[in-house]
Parts: sequence; structure tokens; C-alpha cells
Amino acid sequence: MPLPTIAVKRQPWIYSGWVDGLFILFPPFAALLAIWLFPAAFQVSGGVNLAWWVILVLFIDVSHVYSTIYRTYFDGDTFQKRRRLFIAVPIISWIAGVLAYLAGPLVFWRILAYLAVYHFVRQQYGFLRIYSRKENAGKWSKTIDSITIYAATIYPLLYWHLHGPRLFNWFVENDFYYISGASVADFLRYPYAFILITYVINAIRETIISRSFNTPKHLLVLGTVLSWYFGIIYFNGDLTFTLLNVISHGIPYMALIWAHGRKQYYRPAQGSRFLQLLFSNKGIVLFIGLTMLFAYVEEGLWDGFVWREHLQFFSLFRQLPAYDDNYFLAFIIPFLAIPQVTHYVLDGFIWKIKNDRYNWKEKTIGA
Repeated sequence: MPLPTIAVKRQPWIYSGWVDGLFILFPPFAALLAIWLFPAAFQVSGGVNLAWWVILVLFIDVSHVYSTIYRTYFDGDTFQKRRRLFIAVPIISWIAGVLAYLAGPLVFWRILAYLAVYHFVRQQYGFLRIYSRKENAGKWSKTIDSITIYAATIYPLLYWHLHGPRLFNWFVENDFYYISGASVADFLRYPYAFILITYVINAIRETIISRSFNTPKHLLVLGTVLSWYFGIIYFNGDLTFTLLNVISHGIPYMALIWAHGRKQYYRPAQGSRFLQLLFSNKGIVLFIGLTMLFAYVEEGLWDGFVWREHLQFFSLFRQLPAYDDNYFLAFIIPFLAIPQVTHYVLDGFIWKIKNDRYNWKEKTIGA
């Protein structure tokens, strides 16, 4: 009896095989490959030097926050439809941030850290839903997929919280609330392993039944498992965590923004000329350059007013006054965090696409 053939064509790409593969699915594997090829560069004691900080934090992490503006404030139609939301969110974010900081600086940073964690976890779930949109799988299979992607992200976070502080932080020291429970964390590895094994068995079953293999979905799940496990549990270094965390999150997000904008605006006589240029073949330089410029200005203000750590790179902001007055910081820190908080909040709205011409019909990123 001949074996059933498995279809590998007509994959549910967001844009195309090479764009999705290179910029959405490959980043976590690329980060792990770099660590494996150059282990000396990622020693625990090495930390995140200025060069790595500029590449990872400034030009990827902070820059990806600003790529949201192409989907919101620079998108005339979307802005007009949701004007009140787009105006209200930054204002409310700043007011809430001021109140939180006045309650205690650590209160502010903890709220911001857990909001960021929620955003990072939901992004992986969102990509899973996008890549599952064309599957004819049953409710049980979808449930297994959802549990797996959440386990891939939440288990390392629980390990972090239960084992106590690592040699890295999300934002600042002690921004997570740690609980003494190493034995509980060690026990959780068993249900974690069971979930992953269940996913593999179900994937094999679905492949046989449907006679097709959903390549991007399975690569997404594998990349999520590896990047979160190695970044938080296996390695215990600031640079390894930053590399795996930032690359696996920031680059795919910017690729998604570009893919959507490319399909939405790069057509003759549609959309603003600016957006048509932005998403043209040559516009990728402008697309990336603007986000980097915004990121540079924001981080320059952070460094000038607050951190004073990289003034050799932010020489334009060296003359800004740095105050340690709690009331000044309660005003300026939440103000500087507005782009980040706005990115987290708006991301929960802009990807809830139910009737999209590009067939992104399920709630997706940040939903």
C-alpha cells in the first residue's frame, strides 16, 4: 500500500516564503546559531556592551516600537476611523504612568514589565493564529496549538519567577515579583515536556489526515520554544537573553508591518504618496531609517534626562539636565515611556482583522 503524499506547496505565508522565512521565522534560529558559533562573545560576564546595545536595543527593540506608526498614525484611513483611540491612549498612558510612578518607581517599572511580557507572549500567539488561518483543523487541534505556544512562553517565565533573579532583567532590577519555589519550577518541566510531545504527536496526526505540512506554523512554534527556553532557562546571561528576546520579537514584528503595508499601499493611485513610497522597493531604507531616527531621539532623551549611561553615543543630548527629584522623574519617565506603552496598547486593536482583503480573518497580533 503506497504511503500518502504530503503537500508542501501553498503554504499560509503572510507575504511570501522568503520574506516570512528570513524575517519572521528565521530570527530565533539565527540568534541561536550566532551563540553556538561565537560562544566567547556571549560569556555571562560579558554583559551588553555599547555596540551590542546599539544594535539590539536601539536599532531593533526600540525601533520596532515605532514601526507601529505606519499602521496607525501614518495610516490616514485607520487614523480617521480610530482617531479617539489613537489620541486617548498616549494621554491616558502618561497620566496612568505618572500615578504609578508616584506610588513608587518600582510600581511603575513592574507594571511596564508585565505589560511588555503580555505583549511579547501574545505576539507569538498572534503569529500562530495567522499561520493557522487556512487549516481545517478541529477544535481539539487548535486548543493544543494554543496551549503549546503559551507553554513555550509562560513556562520559562514561571521558571524565572520561581527560581528568583537571573543575571538579567526585563527593564530594571527587581521589576519582576519573585516567589521562592524552585521545586515547583522543577516539577513544571514535566507537564511542559508533555505539552510539547502532545503537540508533535498531534502535528503528525494532522499532517497524515490533511496530507499537508504547515511549515511556517511548525517553524514558528519551534523557534518560540527554543528562543524562550534558551534565552531564559538554559543561558543565564544578559547578552544572550537580550539577543534572543529582541531579535525573535522585534524583527518579525517589523516584517509584519512591512508585509501589511506593502499589500495595503503599494498599488498605483491608492493610499498617500508617502506610504506608497515607504512600501516601494526602495522605500525599505526610509521604512527602517525613520524608525531608527525616532528610536535614537527617544533613547537620547532617556539617556540625557535619566540614565546617563551612553552619552558618548548620544552626544547631542549630553547637555540635558539630569535630576534625581522624584517628582521630576514621575513626570519625565512616564512621558518618555509613552511610545512604548502606546505600542503595547494599540497593538491589541490594530490586528483584530475580521474582514481583511488579505485573508487575515482571525484575531492576530496582540489581540
